[in-house]
Amino acid sequence: MNETRSIFTWPTIYGPRRPIIYLATLLVVVLSLAGCGALGTASASPTATTTTQAPAPTTAAAAAATQAPAPTTAATQTSAPTSASASPAAALDQFSTAIRDVAQQAKPAVVQITNEQVQFDGFTNQPFTVPAGVGSGVVYDDQGHILTNNHVVAGAQQLTVALPDGSVYPATLVGADAYTDLAVLKVNGQHLPLVRFGDSQQLQVGDWVVAIGNALALPGGPTVSAGVVSALGRTVQEPGESRNSQGPYLFDVIQTDAPINPGNSGGPLIDLQGEVVGINTLVAGQAEPGVQAQGIGFAISIATAKPIADQLVATGHVTHPYIGVQQVPLNPLIANRLGTSVKSGVVIVSVGQGTPAEAAGLRSRDIITAVDGTAVADDSAFAKIINSHKTGDTIDLTVVRGGQTIHLKVTLAERPTPG
Repeated sequence: MNETRSIFTWPTIYGPRRPIIYLATLLVVVLSLAGCGALGTASASPTATTTTQAPAPTTAAAAAATQAPAPTTAATQTSAPTSASASPAAALDQFSTAIRDVAQQAKPAVVQITNEQVQFDGFTNQPFTVPAGVGSGVVYDDQGHILTNNHVVAGAQQLTVALPDGSVYPATLVGADAYTDLAVLKVNGQHLPLVRFGDSQQLQVGDWVVAIGNALALPGGPTVSAGVVSALGRTVQEPGESRNSQGPYLFDVIQTDAPINPGNSGGPLIDLQGEVVGINTLVAGQAEPGVQAQGIGFAISIATAKPIADQLVATGHVTHPYIGVQQVPLNPLIANRLGTSVKSGVVIVSVGQGTPAEAAGLRSRDIITAVDGTAVADDSAFAKIINSHKTGDTIDLTVVRGGQTIHLKVTLAERPTPG
């Protein structure tokens, strides 16, 4: 029952885990208007821009207001633009201004986080502090809280937060949650710039988004990149502490082709209204040897991140339910070894001592096919169902054991803190 290694990596520069492969994508903007077969380019001629472009909006909201309403019927889809303001050059200028306005609004609130760890001099055996990782974060509230990824701050003996305006603050860790890869820091700065948090549940595939973060820790402030929402509701598994281990599952994440590079971890993904809709967290590495994924990055949706951040600010920790098993997805090879005709589910590899699973009578080699009547397709679906419950809930497991189907009641307990 071998487990495969996650193909995803953390985009943190100089990180303690030192990911090897990162995305380097080229953003191509293709603009096509109804009734116009020409493609917009990133540079319009001086004549076109001075004679046909509409006045540039000054905010992201103004940019959205100048755009024509989306067609809602077949009849409206056939209507060609009739005014000079709908020309390719003007439409491209409006789009470019919207991205610029979002960047100008949000960049002041995007911080660089330096994870510093203690090492010992090989000759004197004296301790000294060195940067072990650089990532990003976003100012969360007017109390000086900073939202970022857990893997950005993991193992730090000292944390430093730098703002684009040049101010630098020592930071303290308020709380971190390894299971959702989120963390909150606190600085004592006054009147820190803020950015609005939006509703990621309103996103649709194809919506434009902007990623802002300290890519490659380049001097001069955060890097801005843009792309679209490529998919919604993804489930991805993080890499583990060691090369061949697996980390936790992240649910309902946003997939985007906005370039995300080392140093972007923990930075915001922002919609064209200038609102944070996600926290940039993962990139896809090699799908197989020699095959590099392109344009596939993932952000934790703000609908997931904000409740976790609120718990961390309030209590310093997050409570997660668990049953206390290790499982792998059922596949034809494992099914053949177990001598079962079951097609989908998860196979219990081990049951922890003193866990809810042990108390309920679960055993290794059991196959869980449903939870509360909901079919379990694989281990990510199983983990998502468990995570949707609260500590203390009792669930009904449909279990195939030795050719027989049985039902076991399990009362969920609080997941122990890692380490």
